[in-house]
Amino acid sequence: MANLKIKLVRGFQGRKDDQIATAKSLGLRKIGNEVIQPDNAATKGKIKKISHLVEVTEA
Repeated sequence: MANLKIKLVRGFQGRKDDQIATAKSLGLRKIGNEVIQPDNAATKGKIKKISHLVEVTEA
């Protein structure tokens, strides 16, 4: 199964609580943090919700 590398490139200042919770559920805490998550429907849904805050590449 493929994996995705997700990097937080924008901060949480002024964001809605649900967007912050989504980023934290992916394991992103600070700008510059990178995590590797499985490429599945749940992860893609989370990425879509915070797409303006993250940068996604294939791992």
